[in-house]
Order: sequence, then structure tokens, then C-alpha cells
Amino acid sequence: MSTAAAKKSPNKKSANSANQSAKTAFTKQDYVKWYEDMYLMRKFEEKCGQLYIQQKFGGFCHLYIGQEALLAGMTWAMGKDDRVITAYRDHAHPLALGTPAKVVMAELYGRSTGSSKGKGGSMHMFDKERNLFGGHGIVGGQIPLGAGIAFADKYNGIDAVTYCYMGDGAVRQGALHETFNMAMTWKLPVVFVVENNNYAMGTSVERTTNVHELWKLGLSYEMPAEAADGMDPEAMAKIFKKAREHAASGAGPFLIEAKTYRYKGHSMSDPQKYRTKEEVEEYKAQDPIERTLSTIKKNKFLTDAQIKKIQDKVKQEIEEAVTFAEESPLPEAKELYEDVYIQKDYPFVND
Repeated sequence: MSTAAAKKSPNKKSANSANQSAKTAFTKQDYVKWYEDMYLMRKFEEKCGQLYIQQKFGGFCHLYIGQEALLAGMTWAMGKDDRVITAYRDHAHPLALGTPAKVVMAELYGRSTGSSKGKGGSMHMFDKERNLFGGHGIVGGQIPLGAGIAFADKYNGIDAVTYCYMGDGAVRQGALHETFNMAMTWKLPVVFVVENNNYAMGTSVERTTNVHELWKLGLSYEMPAEAADGMDPEAMAKIFKKAREHAASGAGPFLIEAKTYRYKGHSMSDPQKYRTKEEVEEYKAQDPIERTLSTIKKNKFLTDAQIKKIQDKVKQEIEEAVTFAEESPLPEAKELYEDVYIQKDYPFVND
């Protein structure tokens, strides 16, 4: 059944919308990178859906299809030492940060060459080198962890901002409110990002809260908060730039509500009976990849041949990733005892 969410467009600007901010000039290189990055995320996730149906890997599988503009905007605005932490819809985050597709695919397959040595799977993607702190399966569990990472950076005098992602369902967790209070009290360098795709599993925002504009949750803590069009990488780049500058200045956290949409179900086992096909098509008409491609063509940034070259490159990368994963070994039994306790080579652990 359709809900009130079907009547809403993610393009609708609230009175506090980030889209009211001054325009930011974007270059040809920005649009081309956005297109290639989002195309990789999309095709990777489509391949994941196919492989999951073929039972190439097990467990839960949550696809990011439709929400790619958030990560495109974030990577445009973030600093080189910034950190990222998210929930379990996390395949696209390492890809956006530069983790090779083959390493992400190997993790899905549970192979030793994966980003978490095959121990995390679909819901627990990590990449220490690229400051990706997961991938967390507990709803809202990553929210206090994100603030904790930001606290550590502030305590140690590290110039970095943490981007803490969560779904619209996670904002009903008590840990969010405790974290918001502490983050504001201590003025932590953290950007909280609500990926509002209208549904917490199969339950619409309208059925679970009296506050439908989720950016308003920051107001009771006097936390700067704005909404942005999560189907548009330009809008996301602008709001991420604004949020990062605020957090990095020492002024404390910033809350972004990205109004986005997932084209697929909550997970691969979701029959999606809570929304209509018409609603899904309405959002697909605002597809971030097609919008970016339209801008590229309109401004003649790339020829058709160059666009096809990018597409072919991405498709080849994904096929090579599948081959790499299938040919990689499973973890050895001894891995059960590795990475359980902190190692002595960390600088804050005494000999």
C-alpha cells in the first residue's frame, strides 16, 4: 500500500533547505568523477543482487541503489583525513572512498582477501587505510561510535571530521539523542547524515514519528541542521561542504537530512508490499546518475564514445572483481583467534 511518502518528492525544499545556500561552481572533472563513481556503485550493487539470488554468498544483503548521490557529494567535500562510519547498507561507501571493487566483492564472498578478511560480510565493511570504520549491523549502533571517533580526533588534536551515516529508522533510537547531546556539549567535529529514504524497513516515516522533517531533530540541541536533495550530487556536495566547514571550525556537529530513495527493497528478502510501483517510478525519474549524465551531455563534457568507455571500464572492473572473489581462498581456521584483542603495536598500548 502506498503511504504519504509517495506524495513527497525528495526535491521539495524545506524552509531550512540547504539548496537555498549560495551556488557552488562545479567543473567538468567533478561531473565526470560523479558519473563514474555513481555508475560503479550502481553496477556493483546490481551485480550483488544477481549473485545473491544465485546463492554465491549468504547472510543479509542491503543494496544502495538510488542513494549514490550522497556519497558522490561527500567525497567531493571531504578532507583527506576525514572518517566515515555507517550502518549495514554499506557496499557503496568503500567504493566511494577508493577501496577496490574486488576487495569489496571478496568480503561479500567471505574470502580472506576481503576488506575484513572475510569476517564481516555484507553488513560489516571496513577499510582502515581509507578511514572507513564500518559497516554496523545494530540499528543506530554506529551513532555513538561516530561521535566517539570525532571525540578521539579532537582529544588528540587531529584535524579531521567524521561523517556518521544512519537511516531514517535509526533516528528513533535513544542512543541518537544521548549522542546529539554529548556531541553538542563537547563541540565534536562530526557530521551526522540521515539517509531518509522514506522507510525504516517497510514502515514509513509518517507512521513512526510526529516529526516528518527529520533535520528538525537537531533543533532541540541547537545543532545546525538542514535538508538537502539526496537525489542530486550537486546539492549533496554543497551541503557537505557547508557541514564540513562548520564541524572543522570547532563549532561542533552538523546534521544533514538527505531526502533520498532506495529503488530496491530494504533487503533482498523484502517483498516491498508497502509501496506502489508508481511511487518507485516517480523517484526513478529523478535518478542521480541520469541527472548527472544529462548535465554532462548538455555541456558536451564527454562524447558518446567517452561515456561508453567509462561504462565498459566499470563493467570490466566488476567482472574482474567477481573472478577475484571466486578464486580467492577462504580464511584459515587460525583467523578465528586473530583480531580479537588489540595488538601491542598500537601507540597507546603499554608494553
